[in-house]
Amino acid sequence: MKFSVLVAILAEDLEEKAIDVAKRTGAGGVTILDGRGIGAKEKKTFFGLTYEGSQSVLIFVLEKKLSLTVLKNISKELDLKNHSKGVIFTIPLEHIAGIDTTQIQQFEDHIKDEI
Repeated sequence: MKFSVLVAILAEDLEEKAIDVAKRTGAGGVTILDGRGIGAKEKKTFFGLTYEGSQSVLIFVLEKKLSLTVLKNISKELDLKNHSKGVIFTIPLEHIAGIDTTQIQQFEDHIKDEI
């Protein structure tokens, strides 16, 4: 079985919705990190202070085919094509250790359901 890491860097207010979509699509656990970033556009300032909105970094370890499905569903549900409130991408995994065996069973069941 091949695995991918799906990384979603989103506006903090989209975090829960993205996790719900991922879980409905077949994802199990997620690692959540707080983040902040600097975009291409200049940030808004208020009395000389720059406002930078909070971001959430969601990291999922998924079966390779499932990762693409989760990516597409999150992108569609959050309408990221029209509203640039985040970025989602996958990274192939060559080696992995420590993944929960029940999670692997869920991935296998998900693949069987699709066949």
